[in-house]
Amino acid sequence: MLRRLFAEFVGTFWLVFGGCGCAVLAAGFPQLGVGFVGVSFAFGLTVLTMAYAVGHISGGHFNPAVTLGLWAARRCANKHVLPYIAVQLLGAILASAALWIIASGKPGWVPAGFAANGYGALSPGGYSMGACFLTELLLTFVFLLIIIGTTSKGAASGFAGIPIGLGLTLIHLISIPVTNTSVNPARSTAPALFAGGDYLGQLWLFWVAPIAGGMLAGYIGALLYEPAATIETIITEQPASDGPVPV
Repeated sequence: MLRRLFAEFVGTFWLVFGGCGCAVLAAGFPQLGVGFVGVSFAFGLTVLTMAYAVGHISGGHFNPAVTLGLWAARRCANKHVLPYIAVQLLGAILASAALWIIASGKPGWVPAGFAANGYGALSPGGYSMGACFLTELLLTFVFLLIIIGTTSKGAASGFAGIPIGLGLTLIHLISIPVTNTSVNPARSTAPALFAGGDYLGQLWLFWVAPIAGGMLAGYIGALLYEPAATIETIITEQPASDGPVPV
């Protein structure tokens, strides 16, 4: 169990540090040619790289909405749900803390939104609460369908990390202008704690909408796809050392 939790911690740390780090440190430099396209690929690449690095240990969730969605799909054992979410939040918060220390080392740095998510006045494009809620719900729903579908029996073995990472990239390309893209309550919580103010007040949406979308996809995926043998097949067919998880 400790190996699983450490894998989830490291994976979520890397997702937040890499994705939000690109947004905070690199996206503001036009000469680098990064922009929101680069940020989209940064988030996708964090999931892709950690999926293959530690996904065979824990299943490669790195996201409370994914954990709850896979639980709804009967891909995650009850005993893993709360511990996974706890270490995901811890990894995300420590990643944001490290990012804050690095970013504040530049004279005159202004944190602004610190890559946090928001709606209304805090939406990058000024989108309404309803538009942002629907965006997060739909995109998390699709993200979980990608995860469940690519790890189901009959899917190409060992390649799930690629469509999952590219799927997250596409999700960011669609929704950065709308919500700054969450689809991940841990990713949303950590920057909001440092940005403070109204970002914390709006954080509820970036828990409720992704979890609702993820769990809806889980229930549908359980009916639509044949189950994978164990949770570890999310990336490879190599089992974790502490045994298979009931599905």
